[in-house]
Amino acid sequence: MTSPTRTPAGPGPARWWRDAVIYQVYVRSFADGNGDGVGDLPGIRARLPHLAELGVDAVWLTPFYTSPQADGGYDVADYRSVDPRFGTLADAEQLIAAAHESGIRVIVDVVPNHTSDQHEWFRAALAGGPERDLYHFRPGRGANGQLPPNDWESVFGGPAWTRTADGFWYLHLFAPEQPDLNWENPAVHAEFDSILRFWLDRGVDGFRVDVAHGMVKAAGMPDIRAREQARMIGSQVLPFFDQDEVHLIHRGWRRLLDSYEGERIGVAEAWAPSAERLALYVRPDELHQAFNFQFLTCPWDAVAMRAVVDSSLRATGSVGAPTTWVLSNHDVVRHRTRYGGGDGARGLRRARAAALLMLALPGSAYLYQGEELGLPEVTDLPDTVRQDPSFFRTDGQDGLRDGCRVPIPWEAGGPSYGFGDGGSWLPQPEQWSGLSVAAQRGVAGSTLELYRRALAVRRELPGLGDGEMQWVSGGATDGLLDFVRPGFRCTLNTSSEPLELSSPGRLLLASAEVEDDGSTVVLAAESCAWWEI
Repeated sequence: MTSPTRTPAGPGPARWWRDAVIYQVYVRSFADGNGDGVGDLPGIRARLPHLAELGVDAVWLTPFYTSPQADGGYDVADYRSVDPRFGTLADAEQLIAAAHESGIRVIVDVVPNHTSDQHEWFRAALAGGPERDLYHFRPGRGANGQLPPNDWESVFGGPAWTRTADGFWYLHLFAPEQPDLNWENPAVHAEFDSILRFWLDRGVDGFRVDVAHGMVKAAGMPDIRAREQARMIGSQVLPFFDQDEVHLIHRGWRRLLDSYEGERIGVAEAWAPSAERLALYVRPDELHQAFNFQFLTCPWDAVAMRAVVDSSLRATGSVGAPTTWVLSNHDVVRHRTRYGGGDGARGLRRARAAALLMLALPGSAYLYQGEELGLPEVTDLPDTVRQDPSFFRTDGQDGLRDGCRVPIPWEAGGPSYGFGDGGSWLPQPEQWSGLSVAAQRGVAGSTLELYRRALAVRRELPGLGDGEMQWVSGGATDGLLDFVRPGFRCTLNTSSEPLELSSPGRLLLASAEVEDDGSTVVLAAESCAWWEI
């Protein structure tokens, strides 16, 4: 299948990000170029033809900077260098150039909430230098300072404070190896402005901002007086997340991004307690996109889905921004498994249908590597191979992030299904042979070909991407989501039984077989179809 016509990266039509389909590459698990079992930048470059054939507009790369890898690279020791595991700075520059030649823009991660404990700033801070003011060092409570400064808990479990040899405590909302930066210090602002310019000058088209809601802490760092605080994230405002002052940082970055040609963008990974608060991150003078985690976490239920779509579009529309849809990423259980509840076949049916729903909605969409192959979560990894720091702590995240990070299969055989000449840093299931790119390429009805065709149709029809939509049917109580866009109609049957409809139009694409006698159609259970009207 030939790749759809695409707009070259760099200067070009404005606002490309409003309806872009962006593919997330988890660098360690995409493609291994040197056979050491770990994905790298040369491996990604070699697999760019797959992304071009798939038809994506941009690629988002997870951190490849120098790091001890205490948290998969989200503990950065040097923001301006490439970790030798992943290649060199020259490899990064060559990958950016090669992607642009393929018409694919490049978004990289920036991690501003915390550094690695091996960062030169933090090493100097531990030694008692003035760099302590770049982080949050506090005396402890209790008669001898033996208690943490407050009751905040790490997202990964356990206390959010670690005591140093001289008796002070430092804040880390994630692992102890990830000390939080103090954004009240102007030097932190200046350093990250410099970091962004460093990568913008090398041609990147934007940044995904890790923990975009987390840099500012409430004055006085008050106690929360509740346990299992990680489970409160995204449901209420906490004194360490989603503080109003964080938007001042994003406004500064927007001005910096706007000073470069080519519509460079900022993408917020922001957990907010409502669609309205999430929309604050994408106001006209702030970032361009914010991941819609309410959509990601929505159950397989037509009424709930419609409510999330409505609230999301209403909130982002109020600030003139697009909604950014996503079903999976490197931090959550893959949606095939989430939707299936232990039933792999049902999960795949629902995952294919959900993909068509997402790609038909107004705005931009993110795909996580391997979802175009229908990959499930790997749930039976031995404890001895797990590397997720949350797995080794208690009362934090579920410790299941390794299962969505298993290297993806490219070929039907070989030591790592084409991932590289050696093995893979996490073991791949034997049944992944049939889910590989090679096994699905050109096969009618395969999940890979479904995604390719969906992205091609999305480009061909002017009514898709950014723009308006209107619901056709009432309240979705019969399990049907039915909406129209200019020249287009989408019907999703979430129920476990087939649904009969008056003929919606000319069938363009469906996640499962559609019966059509010319006047009525029958949608298969748990399926989605696209129609031209």
